[in-house]
Amino acid sequence: MNNPAPIAAKTCRDAPVLKERGQREVFCGLTGIIWLHRKMQDAFFLVIGSRTCAHLLQSAAGVMIFAEPRFGTAILEETDLAGMADAHEELDREVARLLSRRPDIKQLFLVGSCPSEVIKLDLARAAERLTIEHAPHVRVLNYSGSGIETTFTQGEDACLASMVPVLPASDTRELLLVGALPDVVEDQALGLLEAMGIGPVRVLPAPRAGEMPAVGSNTVFACLQPFLGDTAAALERRGARMIQAPFPFGEEGTTLWLRAIADEFGVSDDLFEKVTAAPRARARKAIASASAVLSGKSVFFMPDSQLEIPLARFLTRECGMDAIEIGQPYIHKGLVGPDLDLMPAGPVISEGQDVDLQLDRVRAARPDLTVCGLGLANPLEAEGLTTKWAIELVFTPVHFYEQAGDLAGLFSRPVRRREMLKLEAAE
Repeated sequence: MNNPAPIAAKTCRDAPVLKERGQREVFCGLTGIIWLHRKMQDAFFLVIGSRTCAHLLQSAAGVMIFAEPRFGTAILEETDLAGMADAHEELDREVARLLSRRPDIKQLFLVGSCPSEVIKLDLARAAERLTIEHAPHVRVLNYSGSGIETTFTQGEDACLASMVPVLPASDTRELLLVGALPDVVEDQALGLLEAMGIGPVRVLPAPRAGEMPAVGSNTVFACLQPFLGDTAAALERRGARMIQAPFPFGEEGTTLWLRAIADEFGVSDDLFEKVTAAPRARARKAIASASAVLSGKSVFFMPDSQLEIPLARFLTRECGMDAIEIGQPYIHKGLVGPDLDLMPAGPVISEGQDVDLQLDRVRAARPDLTVCGLGLANPLEAEGLTTKWAIELVFTPVHFYEQAGDLAGLFSRPVRRREMLKLEAAE
């Protein structure tokens, strides 16, 4: 029997995925606390971890010594790790002490770490016990921020997914936006939707526990971040339905994201055009100005933030770049499929990481720009390659029309800087 010839891939969705499982270079999910604690004003994140975990959070947040942050670390000592002390009793005491000192806390997240997972500390049971003890004033939830099998943005996914089962039930038809954004960017999105007459619109996470959205079979939701696979699955288990669309990066991505929601709520073409025409024009102009230096340049994405596929779509379609490889820690086609559909087949699509093998491919390709983690950027720069820190794309406002030019600028600046250094060296 003749073997059928393989069908040629037309888009990146159809392309074979290079799956690698080896040494990785990524931050852990604890990093997500840095932006989540700013978003949820009455929440506290208590990491059950080591002194290394505490140092990571303090250095990442840059918290001044006189500040009162809404996160902390319950340190696991050697006696805890050796099973010589009752970690649950110690945790109960620390939580009681914290809540007595901070009556403003309404949501307490027990965040697992690598050490707590290694010793199999049952934080789910602890959360149930502490919720009963401190109800109704505080709800205690838990999730894992361990980096053993995850990358850093999945901390937000795990946090939001832990909240979904306890959200109130509702039969009201509502739109739910899922994912944490800077307030100014979230307000822009809400303003565009309101101008199209779409509502009511809720957001997960809400700023306060009393404002958390309800969910049910009439809830439709749109993800703001491409790393929220567990949260999306949890919402679907509650009966909610996801609106699939490219993610709102750049003019094209934002327009298609808004268009998908507008179609769901029956917004006319005329009204959609009226609301989006001016910000679309501003976005296109800003992108053109910032990305002129990017056109025709090559880019290589190493897996780090889970934003890689939507950003590759933005850079190739809106900034004229050529993608050599698009690496992402985990590929959830239910989320990033619409972005993959927009990119013609050609780039290598890789999932996971074997850092030595991937570095070999970077060195062989010598791209004009490599998007990677902090730990890899300096060594590659020393070898004459231009890099962009992936984590900066998470901490910087980059969604929707008004930030489209800034997003292009994040990639154009290192390329422009390299070209200027070359000119100076030639003089």
